[in-house]
Amino acid sequence: MEKKRNTFSGSLGFVLAAAGSAVGLGNIWRFPYLAAKDGGGLFLVIYLILALTFGYTLLVTEVSIGRKTKQSPLTAYKKLNKKWGFLGIIASLVPVIIFPYYITIGGWVVKYFLAFLTGKGTEAAQDGYFTGFITSDIEPVILMLIFLAVTAFIVFRGVNKGIESFSKIIMPLLILLVIGIAIFSITIKKTGDDGIVRTGVEGLKLYLIPNLDGLTVKSFFTVLLDAMGQLFFSLSVAMGIMIAYGSYVRDDAALNKSVGQIEIFDTVVAFLAGVMIIPAVYVFSGTEGMAQGPSLMFVSLPKVFAQMGKVGNVIGCLFFAMVLFAAFTSAVSVMEAIVASIMDEFHTSRAKAGIIELIVAIVVGTIVCLGYNKLYFEVKLPNGSIAQILDIMDYISNNIMMPIVAIGTCILIGWISKPQTVIEEVQKNGEKFSRKGMYVVMVKFITPILLFILFLKSIGLLTFI
Repeated sequence: MEKKRNTFSGSLGFVLAAAGSAVGLGNIWRFPYLAAKDGGGLFLVIYLILALTFGYTLLVTEVSIGRKTKQSPLTAYKKLNKKWGFLGIIASLVPVIIFPYYITIGGWVVKYFLAFLTGKGTEAAQDGYFTGFITSDIEPVILMLIFLAVTAFIVFRGVNKGIESFSKIIMPLLILLVIGIAIFSITIKKTGDDGIVRTGVEGLKLYLIPNLDGLTVKSFFTVLLDAMGQLFFSLSVAMGIMIAYGSYVRDDAALNKSVGQIEIFDTVVAFLAGVMIIPAVYVFSGTEGMAQGPSLMFVSLPKVFAQMGKVGNVIGCLFFAMVLFAAFTSAVSVMEAIVASIMDEFHTSRAKAGIIELIVAIVVGTIVCLGYNKLYFEVKLPNGSIAQILDIMDYISNNIMMPIVAIGTCILIGWISKPQTVIEEVQKNGEKFSRKGMYVVMVKFITPILLFILFLKSIGLLTFI
């Protein structure tokens, strides 16, 4: 049993670990897809404004709760207020639900990385390749277990030797790969069958320049809610992770500065993901290829790499290596939130807590994998979408539980414990809380209202937007 709580060795370790958690699969495919769908630069501007206000409020609140209580989410809320322990239970259940399907998707990334690494990128670009893979019986389970094994190994090594050391190596590599692929994407050009020459620079303009054609009040609110939803999920808030990581932050660390650096990391990587993907997809698939949604990463992009010739296999390999790095850093943080909660609630060792979660993840992760073949079924969700096991778990965690946790956290801090709880934690070492006035207004009024609107839309009760 850990008598003394481990801490990150310094602010850099915390920032890289937290940024690694924030930079996940959602940044790589969902951000570019939404940007392309929602008018390019318009989405970017709204996202940036929300990152500095809405996102910052949620992030600094959770990190402060963690450092103040020195507890994981399951026990942190009831330490702040005994009557609010239920919120900690919900917050802890979120990563428990997310982890099995996240490692399943991580296994998919491993599949594509190995395909391009072994020179089989053209096969991965064939129609039916992705569907054939996920509907097979054994391979998705094996690759899921491989992804889980690496994730668990890092978590079992602890805060310093595992999470922090891993993040210090992987995050710089991830940034270098993102920048390198983004530069390459801008420089490519191709003459289409119609004789039109398309360039990466033109695709970049589509991404950066706001498209206001046909903009209405309704479409503006759609962009606003899309940007808010993306930011809400990409920052790893409302799933206990930032509270767990915050509990490992030393009391002498500059908390406000660190949160600002996490914001920058997450926003820059999300932006560069768009620079990587949108110009390349535009050059080889036109504007139609930019609106592929969730299938963008596993269906559309392999086709783009295949059209690049010999260099496509190399670029595809580097791209999926980068995606794999992002998947690992996020998966590690999700598993750590669960393990930390078990350790704090039941006063057990990291090894025992890790084994418990490992067993649960193997069982449920296998069920998720089989949800595309032996256990396949379809149901219609309240928001109108057709779903199977993975989609149902994603809907429950992301659309229902996470907004509830975030709204509850705002109410607790804004009205019960009062904003001064966070303000005092940020200013503990004499650090200036530069956005203090904005924070008070956001946590008490604007953020919970925006979250409630997002929640209503997520569960299908706000159909006019």
